[in-house]
Amino acid sequence: MKFITDENLGVRIPRFLKSLGFDIISVTEVALSHPDTDVLALANKENRILLTTDKDFGELVFKEKLIHSGVILLRLKDESVENKKRVLLRELKSGKNFEGKFTRVRD
Repeated sequence: MKFITDENLGVRIPRFLKSLGFDIISVTEVALSHPDTDVLALANKENRILLTTDKDFGELVFKEKLIHSGVILLRLKDESVENKKRVLLRELKSGKNFEGKFTRVRD
């Protein structure tokens, strides 16, 4: 599975996941300040699962019916970088298939 992180996850999360061997790019590297529709289109074009904390992607997927390769929406009480790392690592190593699915993750 390949991933792309939305800019709301900053640069430390993708850097951390990349250091663990995940195929991941960051929107901050390839599409900084682009509209959410462009981010979703880029993720879909490159067959990448989007990692985000932005609920607007739920609107795009469910209300607008935009095509996607998968979205993981983090809804965390603890928004610290360390908790995001912990939760994402737990989920990505869980063996779940996120491709083509909209997944909401809590801590």
